[in-house]
Amino acid sequence: MARSAHAYVRGNTKNFYDWLEESIGKSVPDGPAIWICGDCHAGNIGPIASAKGTVSIQIRDLDQTVVGNPAHDLIRLSLSMASAARGSDLPGVTTARMIAQIVEGSEASFAPTADAEDELPVVV
Repeated sequence: MARSAHAYVRGNTKNFYDWLEESIGKSVPDGPAIWICGDCHAGNIGPIASAKGTVSIQIRDLDQTVVGNPAHDLIRLSLSMASAARGSDLPGVTTARMIAQIVEGSEASFAPTADAEDELPVVV
């Protein structure tokens, strides 16, 4: 961890979920049980193209998906992004804006029409 906090966050999924388990009922919001990434960190986010050639940034590593609380993915992604920003010497305001965008994007994904017109991405 002393060498790279970001690498530590990426490589310690079990420790992360143990920590979350200890926090249940204290500060982790209780979300609906839905499919989540299960290992949502900056390294698992990237560009995905649709059949029509549009590109969006999405989760692209789904080998640890589980039915669970979506707050777990958001907390893990936020921790990963914040540790990557800190390791890159980005200012605190940049980190705050990154986390705000994660929250905003998450809220938008639960809108009633969020995926009514969306296409399924083509994974290559």
